[in-house]
Amino acid sequence: MDWFAPIDLYCERLGPGFWAEPFGATSNLAFIGAASLAGFLYRRERSSDPAVAALIALVFVIGIGSFLFHTFANGWSVLADTIPIAVFIYGYLALALRRFVGISWPAALLGLVVFAALSFALEIGLRPFLGGSAGYVPALFAMLGIGLLLFARGRPVGGTILAAGAIFLVSLGFRIADLPLCPALPIGTHFLWHILNATTLGLLLVAAIRYPPPDAAAIRQPS
Repeated sequence: MDWFAPIDLYCERLGPGFWAEPFGATSNLAFIGAASLAGFLYRRERSSDPAVAALIALVFVIGIGSFLFHTFANGWSVLADTIPIAVFIYGYLALALRRFVGISWPAALLGLVVFAALSFALEIGLRPFLGGSAGYVPALFAMLGIGLLLFARGRPVGGTILAAGAIFLVSLGFRIADLPLCPALPIGTHFLWHILNATTLGLLLVAAIRYPPPDAAAIRQPS
């Protein structure tokens, strides 16, 4: 594989130049903003939870990685874009299953394995219809499923995760619509995917910060 060969996947990009996707590139500031606001809330809540701190850092890295891909747009920058996203998805799912759903670590790890297998099958089935967006559908289902379960249990965090899932659904719609709407909207809609996706991740971080595990005293700094 040529790691430096140019890649053109989105409506806005018309050439190999660094700033060929100005909206796609600069809209990644939304991820930096989401991570920064979550970091502020994390400090205000006097949390010292390393798992949540790592997730906040990952959202920041997602913004950097996506910026690199939408500027350099080549093979190596694809990895800079996709790897942090995958790590966040599996990391947050593990946290949600353990802390919000309340299952044991072995059961949570088994849940990750099942999620990976179902994601692989679902992506293969949906790729002919949704293209590269198919890979994000399992994450949508996970958010909505966990959110509904927690909401049914009367857990306040369920509403936050459901809200994140609803925003992600709209976000995914803009990602899917990018190429079909290209003739009518030359700048595309992928930048809206970035902005709404950052909002989704921000809400998930808020849920992780504001609804810690029952033994929160063990991971919070003394006031």
